[in-house]
Amino acid sequence: MATVLPPPSKRTRREAQLPKDTNVIPEDLPFVQVQFRAADTGLVTGGMTRVPGNSTAKQLELLLNGLLDTSDDPTPYTFSLVANNRAHISIDSDIYTDIIRPKHQTTEDVFTIEYVPQAIFRVKSVSRCSATMSGHGGTILATSFSPKDGTRLVTGSGDGTARIWDTDTGTPISVLKGHDKWVLCVAWSPEADVIATGSMDSSVRIWDIKTGKQLGNAMRGHSKFVTSLAFEPSHLLEENRGIRLASASKDCTVRVWDVASRTIIQTLGGHTGSVTAVKWGGTGIIYSCSQDKTVRVWDARGTQAKLIKTLNAHAHWVNFAALSTDFLLKTGGFDPFSREVSARDLENDRVLLRTTAKSRFIKASIKNGNVTERVVTASDDQTMYLWNLFPNGIVSEEACNSKPVARMVGHQKPINHVAFSADGRVLASCSFDNSIKIWDGMTGSFLTTLRGHVAAVYMCSWSADSRLLASCSKDCTVKVWDIKQGKLYMDLPGHKDEVYAIEWSSDGRVVASGGKDKQVKLWKH
Repeated sequence: MATVLPPPSKRTRREAQLPKDTNVIPEDLPFVQVQFRAADTGLVTGGMTRVPGNSTAKQLELLLNGLLDTSDDPTPYTFSLVANNRAHISIDSDIYTDIIRPKHQTTEDVFTIEYVPQAIFRVKSVSRCSATMSGHGGTILATSFSPKDGTRLVTGSGDGTARIWDTDTGTPISVLKGHDKWVLCVAWSPEADVIATGSMDSSVRIWDIKTGKQLGNAMRGHSKFVTSLAFEPSHLLEENRGIRLASASKDCTVRVWDVASRTIIQTLGGHTGSVTAVKWGGTGIIYSCSQDKTVRVWDARGTQAKLIKTLNAHAHWVNFAALSTDFLLKTGGFDPFSREVSARDLENDRVLLRTTAKSRFIKASIKNGNVTERVVTASDDQTMYLWNLFPNGIVSEEACNSKPVARMVGHQKPINHVAFSADGRVLASCSFDNSIKIWDGMTGSFLTTLRGHVAAVYMCSWSADSRLLASCSKDCTVKVWDIKQGKLYMDLPGHKDEVYAIEWSSDGRVVASGGKDKQVKLWKH
């Protein structure tokens, strides 16, 4: 007996009678008026221009290169509509599909289209494990590449040591012995001449890169674990003042040290809970995050840091903070893709290094004529807040805007880590809910969710061209994601246990990961 299908339901018949919503662009679509505006300077390029209503992003790119007289050597751009009281609306396909059809604006309006130059270089995705480096006798908790390139890597471990590795050969260069408890955090100085390590033994130690030996005695002052380290950015360093280092601790304080003399300059108190993270921003601001649910903002431009504002938005522990300029502050004057100045020239000329760092920072952080720096804070309350504390470029208590740009919700469990892309346009958040969420770095609006990990995601790191993201997880894997497609690009199994730390080198050549299996793995193309 043949199987007879049941008749369609009323709902199915009713939906079948509705007009179909198609993506076909109307043939009689009129021309629209657009004006191109630079995202960094706010200057209008070429005045008012009439373009077809179905112009694609590629056609807009050709037109803009013509207006800027760069058609011979065209620059790739991303475009977004600047709409009143709305988030910037990205133009990914064409004007009709992304703006007119969703009724963001009509054909009678003037479209203000903001453009941002994309990275001309492309970082190739890592696809294989090139080296498995053994030596640590405990869990690897921290990894950090040299600001110059991906040839030097430092790792911190539960065995009380840090190690410097040569990533070209996959061999150890130096073992940094001195701590007698777990090394929780490591940091390179912005001029790549020393490394700082912080430990559960409450001390901070400074190490010489070339010899691997400790410089002077341990820097003692904290009474509990040292949880985070941040060097003063390269472009803020002055000739008559030594390099400074900020350290955060479970003893509820942040201490500012003079690295040369290894003495405490100042103790920043006020927190009533463990300080979980510290960041030293490019505008001279120190941000400290705490388990007392607050973020404190300190003006460290003078010899003594002073409190500007306490941010009280979060309802639980604040776990981490990220700056829109993190990539620039990490690399300082070392531009891994510059053809004008080599790393060797910069090493030999400290003034040139700092001048280059300052010009790179200003160029990347200027917005509508003002140097601004956005910060995002992540918490156990499953939310993040995006802040633009000094939108007018003036750093002062009076000019501080303590109202967040956005409250970002969506994660179902506490957030472990958050990171801005190298260009500061996008940010990624990692959570115990096994997911990574991608957000607009300018407005805080949600973009997409990356699903693929089957356990908590601990950390992520962006490629230098902001197109790829690497993540590590409790599920023992490293994964690489294509951000434009919002999909998994490469699955990299190999670790035998949970992976706690990951970093993509500034030159894009290598990804390093480490975790509970006590091994450092290098991933290359």
